[in-house]
Amino acid sequence: MEIAAKEQKLTGGLRAAILKNEQVLPNSELMETLKTAIPQFFKKDVLDENGRIVEQGAFDLDRFSEELKANNISEARDGYKLGFVGKDYARLQVGRKSETVIVPDMKHNSQKENTNSGNIFITGDNLEALRHLINAYENKIKLIYIDPPYNTGKEFVYSDKFEFDDEKLKNALGYTDKEIERLKSIQGKSSHSAWLTFMYPRLKLAQKLLTDDGVIFVSIDDNEQANLKLLMDDVFGEGNFVCQFVWERAFSPKNDARFVSNSHDFVFMYAKTLAEFSIGRLQRTEEANARYLNPDNDPRGVWMSSDISVKTYTPENDYPITAPSGRVIEPPAGRCWRLSKKTFSERLQDNRIWFGDTGDGAPRIKRFLTDLKKEGMTPTSILYHKDVGHSQEGSQEVSKIMDGGVFDGPKPIRLLRRLLSLANTDEDSVILDFFAGSGTTAHAVMQLNVEDGGNRKYIMVQLDEPANENSEARKAGYKTIDEIARERIKRAAKKIKSGAGLTLPENFDGGFKHYRLITPDVKTLDKIESFDPTQPVQKDMFENMVTAFDAKKEHGGAKGEEVILQTWLIDDGFTFDTKIEELKFGGYTAHLVASQLYLIAQDWGSAQTKELLNRIGINELNVQHIVVYAYSFTMESLLELENNTKNTLDDDHRVYIERRY
Repeated sequence: MEIAAKEQKLTGGLRAAILKNEQVLPNSELMETLKTAIPQFFKKDVLDENGRIVEQGAFDLDRFSEELKANNISEARDGYKLGFVGKDYARLQVGRKSETVIVPDMKHNSQKENTNSGNIFITGDNLEALRHLINAYENKIKLIYIDPPYNTGKEFVYSDKFEFDDEKLKNALGYTDKEIERLKSIQGKSSHSAWLTFMYPRLKLAQKLLTDDGVIFVSIDDNEQANLKLLMDDVFGEGNFVCQFVWERAFSPKNDARFVSNSHDFVFMYAKTLAEFSIGRLQRTEEANARYLNPDNDPRGVWMSSDISVKTYTPENDYPITAPSGRVIEPPAGRCWRLSKKTFSERLQDNRIWFGDTGDGAPRIKRFLTDLKKEGMTPTSILYHKDVGHSQEGSQEVSKIMDGGVFDGPKPIRLLRRLLSLANTDEDSVILDFFAGSGTTAHAVMQLNVEDGGNRKYIMVQLDEPANENSEARKAGYKTIDEIARERIKRAAKKIKSGAGLTLPENFDGGFKHYRLITPDVKTLDKIESFDPTQPVQKDMFENMVTAFDAKKEHGGAKGEEVILQTWLIDDGFTFDTKIEELKFGGYTAHLVASQLYLIAQDWGSAQTKELLNRIGINELNVQHIVVYAYSFTMESLLELENNTKNTLDDDHRVYIERRY
């Protein structure tokens, strides 16, 4: 063990640095920076059979230059390929900001189990959700799992609204009338181009959310798996591809299949930055352990041997070995030994080299099960249903917990549990699923937390897609898919809490906070667009610009001020679990987050300004940034706040005031 540890230390430390320094070029530092920032523009590294890099992936300058173009007119002429119809529009979508507000479900969030929960469920369009999340969760998500609609002609049609009229599309993309017509032809379609246009901006934003050591899993079937691979390579970089898992989703063949009974789906796995990622190893199984034997009665226990020769030729590792029988053994042609002569001698003395029962066989390295148990098992690319469940198991889990089959095709908990392990999630990881479906990911996160005492948090996003009129879900009273998911999560938490033989960790979080993404009504948007901040504001001119955002009672009853505040907090980079302090200035309620003060309500006046400046001046409040909802202020009160803040406070208490409309 000491020898192995020394080798590992040398390989991972000084030796690695020396070897890397030998390969350094004048542009190496720049290339490393670019590879971290934009890995999708690097070709795949060339590896030897032991996984060592023998040739660094080159920077694809042509592809980078193509991506820098403001628009790529040829894509609309050429038709379907990776430069698919709609790719320019999809790229345009990535840079857009959200135009929805985040409405907290106050009725749900105020319940005891949800008040302090760090879990989040968002009802709304996932592209809009990702646009919000990018502000507060960029580089903070450890694992993303999505099970997007499969492009079978039934599950998917392109439904994203084109957010510009034809003239703006022409200006933004440089398209002709004919090309605009072709672009808009994907609306309501289930073509390959339509599916790729739908997926591209979502994956681009998802990539930004991942931590440097984060990972994304995407489930898919045969219809789009080839296109998804190309798309994932485009977004995440082919060098960050980890595996295309084959999931054995069916446990018995269908005898009525036309040609071949399809019993598998795929799960793609990509790292954000492969150099930062380490895969989780699996617990050893009794079946795997049974393959280890002890033919020489080694006191260290059972073992298995591995080949000592390798393809990568090193002259100093090409030497003869004398077996116990006296036979001299040379490495096979074109190969050499894995170990140096000195290391081989040390391992031979330690009885870690095996020459077979007769002492005349080719030398092999002994690996003891006691050592391997600490390491765990290397995952394989096939996910067998006996290990991770099958589709029927997923359906049975939902049917059992929901008292009926209210959701089609849910993934089994064991599959998500495996992916959580492969991603090497730690106790405080954040997991995102923006095609939440029936909520299996949330269920699996809670289950894993119970098993290992972790405090992982989840963010689920699901569109309030109507359940089919004649479905079991409608019969059971569920109008939308997100209702099913939220109810499943609630029931799963109760089941976990009452589970036989399970001891709940003190920090177990079985609740979640619920938010909706709502587009303001047309009248409110018209007022926002037509407002001219250079003109004097009359006190009552926009008196309903707070109440206009009041939520419906069935959506939790949030007041407009709560909606505006929550939307601003996320867009300002504060996560959903950020602590908010309410401050009173006379009868006025303000909100303090860190050193940022939000003034949203109406009726701020001279008395409030005086009290605020006094409390800042005597160091009772640490306020460096004040955000003002200018619609709620008269021009007189707003100017008074700005001027007095500027003229009264000294340099040590300088405050920046920002107007928002």
